[in-house]
Amino acid sequence: TALLCSGAAQAADPAASAGAQARYKQDMALCNSGKSNQNAATCKIEAERALAEARRGGLTAAAPSEYQQNALRRCAVFQGDDRKDCEARMQKPEGVEGSAQSGGVLRESVTIVPAPAP
Repeated sequence: TALLCSGAAQAADPAASAGAQARYKQDMALCNSGKSNQNAATCKIEAERALAEARRGGLTAAAPSEYQQNALRRCAVFQGDDRKDCEARMQKPEGVEGSAQSGGVLRESVTIVPAPAP
């Protein structure tokens, strides 16, 4: 029965299945090139799992508001001004550099603090 259901699901949306297969081929090419941020074996396993999840209809893009909420949740570990500064960096960074592939994204926010009076 499971095989029939999975076949029916693929037949119901052949464009999605073709898109998933195309993405899988891109992912595998990246794994084989050595340019992914994972070792080849892990990369291939993740590509196969992503293909299986896409065929089940489980890979969907999050709404932009969901990304923003996730970014702000990262600031929950801070208190007071540190939290406000973190939220400012997440919402309106003045500078962004790096990538997930390079190991992380650095967001910069500048706060000008007046010097104390003499």
